[in-house]
Amino acid sequence: MDYSATTPVKAEVLQEMIPYFTEHYGNPSSLYTIGMESKMAVTSARKKLADLINAKENELFFTAGGTESDNWALRGVADALISKGNHIITTKIEHHAILHTCDYLSKHGFDITYLDVDSEGRVSIEDLKAAITDKTILISVMFLNNEVGSIQPIKEIGEIAKKNNITFHTDAVQALGNVKIDVDELGIDLMSMSAHKIYGPKGIGAIYIRKGTKISNLIFGGAQETKKRAGTENLPGIVGFGKAAELANTLLEEHIKKVSELRDYFIKEVTSKIDHTYVNGSMDHRHPGNASITFEYIEGESMLLLLDMNGIYVSTGSACSSASLTPSHVLSAMGIPVERIHGTLRFTVGDFTTKEDIDYVIEKLIEIVGKLRAISPVSEEKGW
Repeated sequence: MDYSATTPVKAEVLQEMIPYFTEHYGNPSSLYTIGMESKMAVTSARKKLADLINAKENELFFTAGGTESDNWALRGVADALISKGNHIITTKIEHHAILHTCDYLSKHGFDITYLDVDSEGRVSIEDLKAAITDKTILISVMFLNNEVGSIQPIKEIGEIAKKNNITFHTDAVQALGNVKIDVDELGIDLMSMSAHKIYGPKGIGAIYIRKGTKISNLIFGGAQETKKRAGTENLPGIVGFGKAAELANTLLEEHIKKVSELRDYFIKEVTSKIDHTYVNGSMDHRHPGNASITFEYIEGESMLLLLDMNGIYVSTGSACSSASLTPSHVLSAMGIPVERIHGTLRFTVGDFTTKEDIDYVIEKLIEIVGKLRAISPVSEEKGW
């Protein structure tokens, strides 16, 4: 129940990868036969990913993951456009890969504007317009929030960025394979992606860079990735990412239908059978498999541990920060009181989730919430 943290590698993906560990192990930069075979495999994977987002193959660059892609987008544009301006606009609910990079840039001469979000976790287009100055060089707004699943008005943001001649980046790590993405239609200049969120391997990601976008190189060295990111390619990882992208493209509509039906069933059952529960985020603009739910009067960590003991795996927020007891910056930005934040769990379903799984989770949740509320020092009757 935590597919937004990571997904299992699909059998088809693993089968595609295995030969590139043992038989087709050539360095893609080598000129002899097994090297050229590897280079062709990289090219094929790049095309599969390009097809998924309607991009050109030469606009896609493989990285070590979404975090690296986010870092490259922000630092690369900042470095390339410093002579034009030093202002960057982002939001208060971004992944820490964005927020911490912005913090770094703020210590090196850049001004960062962090947009507020509404109670559904979505930014205001008017706030974005008001934040733009003649020094603004980059707008970075995540496509889909990793904690509450809210989808941002990406197309409108893209239009504003283009009108003002500002580079637009979106962190689409959670969106890829879960919603339809057309980078041309949406006006995206830079986009971060990761394989392990779409049933591919960990340690491999990509960044889309629209042709003509000014951005500095990430790593210097060899000629890999058209000299923008040097270093021998993660060949098995790239092949796996390509296969995962191909499957995501083929099965997108089926995937969205299945997981959204499971999510809606789960939310309906939980909120109707357990009192004092609240769904966080927009229901109209939402990740098809995300259910962020607040359970009043109990701690999320206690629920998480008891669910774990029953073989159920969930998150109290994003997996990247779930070890921290600091209240979620996303829920805080949405105006949710701190006591409710601490009682919030993120459930996310995926391609291998069944209705039987959902029913089992609901059964255990009812039991666990009842036990914890019985011993809780706070309740509706007792008061906070």
